[in-house]
Amino acid sequence: MDVFLNEKNRAVARSVRRFCDRHIAPIAASLDAEARFPWEVVEKMGEAGYFGIQAPVELSGAGMDTVDYALVIEEISRACGGLGLCVTVHNSVALYPILAFGTKEQKERFVPDLATGKKIGAFCLTEPNAGSDASGVEATAVEDGDHYVVNANKVFVTNGGVADVCLIFARTDPAAGRKGISVLVAERGAPGFSVGELEDLSGMRANPVSSIRLTDCRVPKENLLGRPGQGLAIGLAALDTGRIGIAAQAVGIAQAALEEGVRYAKQRRQFGAPIASHQAVSAMIADMACQVEAARLLVIRAAMARDAGGPFTKESAMAKLYASEAAGNVTDMAVQIHGGYGYSRTFAVERYWRDARVTRIYEGTSEIHRMVVARSVMEELE
Repeated sequence: MDVFLNEKNRAVARSVRRFCDRHIAPIAASLDAEARFPWEVVEKMGEAGYFGIQAPVELSGAGMDTVDYALVIEEISRACGGLGLCVTVHNSVALYPILAFGTKEQKERFVPDLATGKKIGAFCLTEPNAGSDASGVEATAVEDGDHYVVNANKVFVTNGGVADVCLIFARTDPAAGRKGISVLVAERGAPGFSVGELEDLSGMRANPVSSIRLTDCRVPKENLLGRPGQGLAIGLAALDTGRIGIAAQAVGIAQAALEEGVRYAKQRRQFGAPIASHQAVSAMIADMACQVEAARLLVIRAAMARDAGGPFTKESAMAKLYASEAAGNVTDMAVQIHGGYGYSRTFAVERYWRDARVTRIYEGTSEIHRMVVARSVMEELE
């Protein structure tokens, strides 16, 4: 893969790996066991620029490109999937829409604190009756003077338990259907803003996923992102970028599982030899390595397509689809290589296995991404 990276990209990856090996990997198992969000590490991550990867330097960001972004997310996720999830969602679907669609005043107000990790961002689209069908949003935002009165029940909000800045998708014009959905930036602490109980999830347990409820919450009109009715366009633009991040996250988890699988196979002996020397196990290792590398290349291709400034919807959907499926396969094979120990929480592969499963669900299910890819391919071949 290095042939596709420049020296800056490689330096970024090395730097993040050193940071993760020192600060994140040693506590990853305990974060999972305790379902704890590590503020002490998050502060260091903010200082390192991980919460403003692509934000401009003049707004306190790191000013990196999308390839760098993918490499940062992969390395953090290799150490801890839950923190990788926090960083990619914060950067791609919380911070990016403000950078892409916000006014100068909104950028100056929100971006510096988000880019430095002083405030955490969240993307609040999913509702009990709106998931894959984003147009099914039932939240409402009714104009009242210089405010919108917002009522919303958002569920499965990544970073929800710690988010300070939330992008709320709500109907500002119920009669306009999918064209009547807008995005409002709501801030924790506003009257009527409440955080629900944290979800007790199978994996990604270092991330505080929760519901976010707004009850007659007054959001200033200057917090409207983009134009009224532009909500779905903003959401889809954000998700195109977010898919690259989730794909990179899946690659990081798969890479960790591959490394653990190889390490264990070299030390575990059966029939008088390390199990790595047995054909069945070595075949699994070969398949794991091929899938990890193929997924990584798809991620880098999607990142390069975005940096080139052209369309990248198909590329990001392909990367997210393949990488998430590969992560499921690779972590499953890592568990198999470990045998009974792989099913024990004493070994890291069990955590990777749980973490990998959700990458096929959030920010677009595999089924939705197959639809996106198929539509793109059929349009190209008309």
